Amino acid sequence: MEGHALILGITGNIASGKSSVAKELARRGAVVVDADQLAREVVESGTSTLKKMVKVFGTEILKNDGNLDRERLGQMVFADIKVRAMLNRIIHPEIAKKSIERLQELKHRKDIPLIIYEAPLLFEVGAENRVDKVLVVTIDPEKQLKRLMARDGLSEAGAQQRMTAQMQQQKKIAQADFVLDNSGTEAEMLKKLDILWQQIVPAGS
Repeated sequence: MEGHALILGITGNIASGKSSVAKELARRGAVVVDADQLAREVVESGTSTLKKMVKVFGTEILKNDGNLDRERLGQMVFADIKVRAMLNRIIHPEIAKKSIERLQELKHRKDIPLIIYEAPLLFEVGAENRVDKVLVVTIDPEKQLKRLMARDGLSEAGAQQRMTAQMQQQKKIAQADFVLDNSGTEAEMLKKLDILWQQIVPAGS
């Protein structure tokens, strides 16, 4: 770990506010590598990954312009655990390759106080070995349900389905180095981040 900024993995369940936490840390000077963004890059039109997906799931996952129909794929994936596993087998090795490359590049820079790897499926895909420490962002399940319904325009049943499709929050907490409960207000979250920043970023960075 010596000679490079700490790599902090940020994870947590859907609608817990991981991205808000990552954005706030970026505002303080951290550099964020976002696994969701990498996932979008690996399935861009014309990529070998998208071609593999079409072979497995059929052309119904494509829009008329040849791009991935995320909504259609999302419905298929959340409804069936086997389909989800098949998709993960195709895209996660590609995301892994890209994330390792990006994190390695950043590690050699001296001007970065903190490197963040934001990954919803950090533990599920065994990506915790790419980071030095893990922050799990948690949320009260009732608040999570309301946030998710409002954010994604989902019915209660649809939101519940997405929540139960994920690894249990408690299991993530058990593997975390830091836990941030994000059930409160934004002001409370910011206070907690100030404390965390002081804990993990050397003074003067």
